[in-house]
Amino acid sequence: MSALFSAALAASAQAAGEQSYPQGSLYVVATPIGNLADISLRALHVLALVDTIACEDTRHTQALLRAYGIDKPLLALHQHNESQAAQGVVDLLRQGRRVAYVSDAGTPGVSDPGARLVQAVQAQGLRAIPLPGASSVTTLLSVTGMRDEAASGFVFAGFLPSKSAERQVAVQALASEQRATVLLEAPHRIDALAQALAVLGERLVTVGRELTKQFEEIATVSAQALPAWLAHDSNRLRGEFVLVLHPLAAPVATGDDTRVLRLLLEQLPLKTAVKLAADITGQARNHLYERALELKK
Repeated sequence: MSALFSAALAASAQAAGEQSYPQGSLYVVATPIGNLADISLRALHVLALVDTIACEDTRHTQALLRAYGIDKPLLALHQHNESQAAQGVVDLLRQGRRVAYVSDAGTPGVSDPGARLVQAVQAQGLRAIPLPGASSVTTLLSVTGMRDEAASGFVFAGFLPSKSAERQVAVQALASEQRATVLLEAPHRIDALAQALAVLGERLVTVGRELTKQFEEIATVSAQALPAWLAHDSNRLRGEFVLVLHPLAAPVATGDDTRVLRLLLEQLPLKTAVKLAADITGQARNHLYERALELKK
């Protein structure tokens, strides 16, 4: 065990040890996306408590556990064997064992294995208990600097198709998506993704590379400038990537838009009027909602 984490492991037992950890339950545990210090105290305690740890890659997880001073039996459960291995986990849970599941990084079941396992466990009436933690999605979103334009939320698209034609179709769909969109990509495909996104022109993209790691890099550029940004430094083609496609800029309101909204408000409830006004004018719904509140005053 690294001496750096000996105190953390002791603190985890003190901070989380009095909580309830039912037997016969699956614990879905988020692990760091790079920086080992991002592990939670509750995650440390549960990983030390459970009888078995199912994981995406036993070698990767063994190194992770060794750093924290934890030694547990490991069970490989990844995208190629998840359905079959899930039955082994269910059998352990039926015996009253506690089992944790971890992916290679971040939160399992989100573009990582784990969803089929949870489904199999729940189908047998057994509990799946989530332990929150690191997420590359929210990590990058927190530093995009998006403000009011992101008020309508974001879309998680994950990995786009690997085939060129299918990827192009997916990008065309993103072109009309008004909300921010989060994408994930591997190093060997990032250049192809950048070339595909370039058709979106001046739309902003925030790219996060190697988040929380030593060579973390975060930058915001236009979609059309993304291929050149990557090509500027060969190191930028290394590591895991998260990208946030910024929301479409709201159209500038016109007098006709306000007139349409005013007429609809005279006859309809506010939310219905806003929805119809958005359909008629093409204005963003959240922008029209704020305008409707002003008109109501």
